[in-house]
Amino acid sequence: MSIIVNLDVMMAKRKMSLNELSEKVDLTLSNLSILKTGKAKAIRFSTLDSICKALQCQPGDILEYGNDEKENNER
Repeated sequence: MSIIVNLDVMMAKRKMSLNELSEKVDLTLSNLSILKTGKAKAIRFSTLDSICKALQCQPGDILEYGNDEKENNER
């Protein structure tokens, strides 16, 4: 997938645990874990908004576009 999720990086920069973020954004640990590991297929804007507020960051700090062309060439 072309979208890279850097949630773990932002959490580390803010010294925030998954449990703490889960409480602040009112999401289950399992849903946050799926997002953090990059296994999520989608994210609601309201969820992204809550995460950005809790981590005091921009959406671009959490989500990054990675070029699939390199992956396609390796196959």
